[in-house]
Amino acid sequence: MKELTYEEVLDQIEHQRRFGNRPGAEVSALMLEKLGRPQQNMSVIHIAGTNGKGSVSAFLCSILKEAGIRTGMFTSPHLVDFRERICVDGQMISCEEVTKLGNMLLEEDFGTVPTMFDYCLAMALLYYRDRQCQAVVIETGLGGRLDSTNAIGVPEVTVVTKIGYDHMAVLGDTLDKIAAEKAGIIKKGTKLVLESQKKDAMDVLLETAEKEAVTEIKIADMHDVTECRYENGRQYFSYQKYKNLEMAMLGVHQYENAAAAILAAEIFLKDRGISDEKAEYYIREGIKKTRWEGRMEILSREPFFMVDGAHNGNGVAALAESLRTLFPGEKFHFVMGVMADKNYEEMIEELLPLALDFKTVTVESERALAAQELSEKIRAKGICDAGLLHSFDELMPGRLDVAHKTIAFGSLYFVGEIEKYFQDVTKITKNLQIY
Repeated sequence: MKELTYEEVLDQIEHQRRFGNRPGAEVSALMLEKLGRPQQNMSVIHIAGTNGKGSVSAFLCSILKEAGIRTGMFTSPHLVDFRERICVDGQMISCEEVTKLGNMLLEEDFGTVPTMFDYCLAMALLYYRDRQCQAVVIETGLGGRLDSTNAIGVPEVTVVTKIGYDHMAVLGDTLDKIAAEKAGIIKKGTKLVLESQKKDAMDVLLETAEKEAVTEIKIADMHDVTECRYENGRQYFSYQKYKNLEMAMLGVHQYENAAAAILAAEIFLKDRGISDEKAEYYIREGIKKTRWEGRMEILSREPFFMVDGAHNGNGVAALAESLRTLFPGEKFHFVMGVMADKNYEEMIEELLPLALDFKTVTVESERALAAQELSEKIRAKGICDAGLLHSFDELMPGRLDVAHKTIAFGSLYFVGEIEKYFQDVTKITKNLQIY
């Protein structure tokens, strides 16, 4: 078989089916077994949830990097570059490694038909083994119980972030059903960290932990988050014994994500004999240095333009609360692009009180909600204007309203399109205030 180029490898992998005929956990188990179980001997932190998985992963990887622990991170989807999915110590896998591993995987007969996600996970674990990673932070793709990542075995630490209504056609139409799918990553022998949950979800998670005889459970209690403030584009807060923590990540929901990462890091570092004093330093520096693109990220300050991958009801509620907290009394121009299978009516309702107006976009996906239909839904509320965004040029600093802030949100694919456009423009434009 002819050796494929990097572009050809990506084309083949990205055009695999999104969902297979068999559960991802079964397919990946077969693949990993044939590949010699590359995940064995890896210390894994496994993360599931509806919102916050990526942020908790980013916080954890930053903390472990500060501790000198070589750490792989597997997340999805990517915003701009496929290689974002597979990182070691914050650095993306190289094009050469993707090409080499991709060719090997595509040539292999696994006795089943892998999806794109199955190939990505296998590539990541092979890469982490080659790089001799001491820790691996793995984010589930969809759900947990049947997710491809659940083939990795028993993780050292399991984290479940905020659970809400999403992917209901696959995971179930009630919170307890969705939680049961997420709880599928909780296994005997792991240590568990939970973010706060609605009662239906928390009951399921704790029942699963009891059934699996999990002996150590920590819950990120928001009552322990105090002294929150926003200054000069950064947030500050205290959590339990950690006073005046600093973070560049914006949004009130990031306090809880940071708290969950702190609890998981404490477990992981203590198991390695690292003193509490050193652990606090690593945690403090890691939280401070964490970056996560596309999550309440300010792309331009003057005029103000922010992007956020809030793509479901919980995410948009967190965005709305954060905007009220960070910029009290202000109203905003919103740019919205979402998938048709999301609860977009709820998302609109959440932001209407904060909106000057909306512009809508059709995301480049077969699952996208048409911009025209979305704008009609907004106008039907009879509260504010909603038109179509015809070009990303309209989001460039020279075209934005200098008197009011502009917030683009929705599908991560949409946010990725904006990020890529800004990157391309800044390559040829030197006088934009891009951050």
